[in-house]
Amino acid sequence: MRTRPPRTHAQRASLVTAAAAALATAAVLALPQSAGAAESSPIGYGAGTTGGGSATAVTVSTLDAFKSAVSGSTAKVVKVNGTISLSGQVDVGSNTTVLGVGSSSGFTGGGLRLKKATNVVVRNLNISKAVGTDAITVQQSTKVWIDHNTLSSDLDHGKDYYDGLLDITHASDNVTVSWNTFKDHYKGSLVGHSDSNASEDTGHLHVTYHHNWFNNVNSRIPSLRFGTGHFYDNYVVGASTACHSHMGAQMLVENNVFRSTQVAVTTNRDSDQDGYANLRGNDLGGAATEISQVGTFTSPPYSYTAEPASSVVASVTAGAGTGKI
Repeated sequence: MRTRPPRTHAQRASLVTAAAAALATAAVLALPQSAGAAESSPIGYGAGTTGGGSATAVTVSTLDAFKSAVSGSTAKVVKVNGTISLSGQVDVGSNTTVLGVGSSSGFTGGGLRLKKATNVVVRNLNISKAVGTDAITVQQSTKVWIDHNTLSSDLDHGKDYYDGLLDITHASDNVTVSWNTFKDHYKGSLVGHSDSNASEDTGHLHVTYHHNWFNNVNSRIPSLRFGTGHFYDNYVVGASTACHSHMGAQMLVENNVFRSTQVAVTTNRDSDQDGYANLRGNDLGGAATEISQVGTFTSPPYSYTAEPASSVVASVTAGAGTGKI
């Protein structure tokens, strides 16, 4: 199916005029922010996630100190100063904010896992070359905000040498992924790990991706099973297959820009059951679409404004990744 002509989702003549118009309507929309501006709270399905809130921050620079600081479910803000080497993953407890200091702090060799956690914020971290595991794993967790991180590996090894950059699985729910840079990787972001996990995942896996830069990531941008995904104002460069909706998933793909991408959106690959997708306002840049089923998900249940595709490249390249908050 061919995509329909783009239609304007929000007018941006001026912020003042847009704000006045929004206040005058019954459904008030959040104004799009200028390039590089950082939200103070998540937009989308992860709205309401506060992490450690106003808890007194503790700064760590060693693996042992980090492990200790992020454990447990009491409210906490943990700042990572410098690059910490690790193997495997470190579990992050509920009601936690993990925040990198400056533009180059984070982890290499392994990553973070949120398992059976709730209310977690991960921001401003460089996580690179997580061997044999994900840079960030979200399992059986709710209310999660992944924001302004830089997640990467390399393409010098086979596609299974590293795992995913950000995988959201096992009935996780209410997640926002915003203003991150994903780069130099085979398998970007998996939502729903298996075709056979319908009994656990159905009714969950609500995820918003906005203003992310996927640069030289081969596929899974994202790959979505069973859940509901809103993918708007993202910039995708160099993908083989980008958005993949399957196993009955519903995906709204809105006002994104695709460059040097073979297939921007597909609903009919690799699974016995197709997914659903609605497309509007995208700049496909010559990429193909494979839409076997048009979905019913056209209006997300939260306030947002998608900036037009014409301004996405400038906004995302200026604002995504570490050092921008």
